[in-house]
Amino acid sequence: MVQWSEVHSQWSPNEKVALEVGLGASLGGARALVTMKHVGLNVAADPLFTSAYSGINGGLVVLVADDPGMHSSQDEQDSRHYARAAKAPMLEPSDSAEALQMAVLGFELSERFDTPLLLRSTTRVSHAKSPVTFGERVEIPLKPYVTDPTKYVMVPAHARERRKVLERRLAEMREYAETAPVNRTEWRDTRVGIITAGVSYQYAREAVPDASVLKLGLVFPLPERLIREFAGKVDRLYIVEELDPYLEEHVRALGIEVEGKSLLPVYGELDPGIVAAALGGEERLAPAPFAGPLPGRPPVMCPGCPHRAVFYTLRELGATVFGDIGCYTLGFSAPLSAMHSQLCMGAGIGMALGAEKAGHQGPKVAVIGDSTFVHSGITGLIDVVYNQGNTTVLILDNSTTAMTGRQEHPATGRTLTGTPTHVLDLEGLVRAVGVEDVRVVDAYEMDALDSAIRAAVGHPKPSVVIVRRACALVDRKSWKPALTVDPDACLACGACGTLGCPGILPAAEGEQAPSIDPTLCTGCRECAQICPFDAIG
Repeated sequence: MVQWSEVHSQWSPNEKVALEVGLGASLGGARALVTMKHVGLNVAADPLFTSAYSGINGGLVVLVADDPGMHSSQDEQDSRHYARAAKAPMLEPSDSAEALQMAVLGFELSERFDTPLLLRSTTRVSHAKSPVTFGERVEIPLKPYVTDPTKYVMVPAHARERRKVLERRLAEMREYAETAPVNRTEWRDTRVGIITAGVSYQYAREAVPDASVLKLGLVFPLPERLIREFAGKVDRLYIVEELDPYLEEHVRALGIEVEGKSLLPVYGELDPGIVAAALGGEERLAPAPFAGPLPGRPPVMCPGCPHRAVFYTLRELGATVFGDIGCYTLGFSAPLSAMHSQLCMGAGIGMALGAEKAGHQGPKVAVIGDSTFVHSGITGLIDVVYNQGNTTVLILDNSTTAMTGRQEHPATGRTLTGTPTHVLDLEGLVRAVGVEDVRVVDAYEMDALDSAIRAAVGHPKPSVVIVRRACALVDRKSWKPALTVDPDACLACGACGTLGCPGILPAAEGEQAPSIDPTLCTGCRECAQICPFDAIG
């Protein structure tokens, strides 16, 4: 969105704040789009549910991207349940063109029914490409703001009345669903009927091209009369949907006989082959086999990643490490093998405190990135101080949100548009919440890093170590000439290999010493610092 100067775009510290900013913009009369993943919708659930009571002013669309198959997520929840629980309408496109059309429609419906609206994407819709025709840009004037505490101040007395409004709105939306243009019936062979939505529509059409289809674009509220009419005209009815039997349960509740998850999996992504096998559709051509086995390609930290030294040090310390979500989550994997839990954004600090209060023995460390700390780690640290814990927290400050594409955040000093802004002082912040023992260390100075972590773990009160070094992909100017291995000095002890750096290559056939790939090495010198024979330089 940053390419359009007339559209204000920003990163917010977390999804709850983002939705609250969007709601404020809506209250001020502007249309607002708030985007997040499915796990982010968990964070934003509080304002979402209450805003369904209060309603909106300018149109408000919440784009939520689900991740069937967990390609880059810690769980695979189905956000359609949020629509039903929050009593907010949800649209679900099946391709790029529909995504555009439904975004436009979403703003119109949001304003028509005075409600926040959810627009659900999934991994495949988000990553696929299809032809899109842009229309003329329409200038939408700000809607006038009218002071109305009974609508926007959700004290119980007002909320009770808004609850009644919400139910009347739902009845109106259910009636709209029956004739909504995004819900359409495609009549073909009536011996087989399929009810589907989103990308599952594409799979069903490809797998069973002759079947009649009821394609639902509005997945909450559902058009009950349209469903009954379609079901009554087909001999056998199927539901094709990814993840939970959301549509299937609703159709069964209408007393309609249907088959769905008895044939299709309740987890992971679907594809045309899976649908064809389940529904007896066209036989799928198997992909041509590869000539030989492919090598594994597990994700690894980049060469020069400042997180690598941290987990090497924690492994040597033998600490129990409560992790968090970011590139540093890879600290769990071999050969570093130095992260022992990872739950959700910001959870590591609270879990470390809980383990301490439970009497867990040995050194305990919470590891969190700079952007995740800003997202949801600050309150966990306040809890440690408030409840008199002695948890050690490592804030891995690599000056970016590296895992999801190196976005800016409040501690980088740049906004979404690249405009310079205030730099959040992490050191000052942790001192302000009551942490007295605060250390700042360069991730590439491994002896200093080791000393700082050991001193912090031994401190009797809460301690924070800010491990500071920019992501190697952000700060390319700091790269130094590639290192080399002296084969005469190397005794093949394997110490350098315990870092797990992809730039360190195993010894070639007939050679004793490993080598360093000059096209990958950034000259960070982590391997040189742990080599006991000074063979790397």
